[in-house]
Amino acid sequence: MEKTEKVLLVGVYNRRYGKAVAQESLDELASLTRTAGGEVVASVLQERRHIDPATFVGRGKAEEIGAICNEQGIDLIVFDDDLSPAQARNLEKITGCRVIDRSQLILDIFALGARTSIAKAQVELAQIEYTLPRLKRMWEHLSRTGGGIGTRGPGETQLEVDRRRMRRRMFTLKKVLEKVERDRAVRTARRREFTRVSLVGYTNSGKSTLFNQLTQANVPTGDRLFETLDATTRILRLPMKEKVLLSDTVGFIRKLPHHLVASFHATLECVIEADLIIHVADLSHRDFEEQIATVRSVLEQIGASGKQELLILNKVDLVSDEARLKVALRSFEDAVPVSALYGWGIDAIKERLLRFVLDRKEEVRLVLQPHDGKLLAYLHRYGTVLKRELVDGKLAVVARIERRYLGPLAPHLEPAATEG
Repeated sequence: MEKTEKVLLVGVYNRRYGKAVAQESLDELASLTRTAGGEVVASVLQERRHIDPATFVGRGKAEEIGAICNEQGIDLIVFDDDLSPAQARNLEKITGCRVIDRSQLILDIFALGARTSIAKAQVELAQIEYTLPRLKRMWEHLSRTGGGIGTRGPGETQLEVDRRRMRRRMFTLKKVLEKVERDRAVRTARRREFTRVSLVGYTNSGKSTLFNQLTQANVPTGDRLFETLDATTRILRLPMKEKVLLSDTVGFIRKLPHHLVASFHATLECVIEADLIIHVADLSHRDFEEQIATVRSVLEQIGASGKQELLILNKVDLVSDEARLKVALRSFEDAVPVSALYGWGIDAIKERLLRFVLDRKEEVRLVLQPHDGKLLAYLHRYGTVLKRELVDGKLAVVARIERRYLGPLAPHLEPAATEG
């Protein structure tokens, strides 16, 4: 059994980025550390006007952190902001402890949670892109020159060999993920007839629990950050014979490493292609409005901003302060309050989804010849057939269908169906 590492957290703030915000971020870093299996022993918050280019926190503060590590038997120091390779190297020399930053911690958690081959490939690619510029720090003790038939040229160091191997691996992973995206695009093209809806939200906001409630699926859930890394898609049946394709996706978080977002492009494709985004927010979290802003910022980063959004205020069962609940509902008056855990508000979500689907469709009446099997199949594929009957030897059909699919049906529409 692996020894639990004792961890010291370090955060920095200034007048613009206040202490309260920094403490909130540090609390989240503590949750991330526990998710990764570490034990948070102590934390340090420092106010700085400017970041020190050599040590991030300044030589004096670094020595103070080193003294705390020595006194409390700290194994690992985690910074809440990204460190340059030089800063991390200098901090390790001064403190005598291993040093990582928030991005590296998040990558480690993603690696722990990756279960499928696609998720593992995406995480590995992000890790390589993060590690490549930091290899010098990791291999600085290997200054000797090595030989190797067919693997390196004269005077090439182990560092250069590793860099080349990692670039080759990165190229291979990108090719694998490009194929995944092409295959997914083919599957998406086959699903054009469905309205596509994606669940997004801050990590641990309850997306997967809500997904299970809506679709009766069995996606793993738990009080852990990044419990879901793979996109899962199910058909959600609505009243009036309507249905949508609903996808559950990876959770977002503040300061999400940009190369991780890029690597997970294949998984996030369902969000980019969605007709509607269901944004799940944890109403019980004291900083839920900031989390909503973070999610919208990531949506913009991946090119999915501007889509129609249905905001879900989840975990109302954990909000005991009625005044706070009323203020939140007034601030987000179009949102739907729910408890995914207990199933409260599920019918209200389905009602809103049905309204969204129906607003995109038009009810039409067509008259077809009995042998018009292709047109009837087209109706069943892209619309919802409500009624069909034989009238004077012809087939009268009433259906609901999105306006964008009306083209091939135009010659068969009864005039009354197209009026107004």
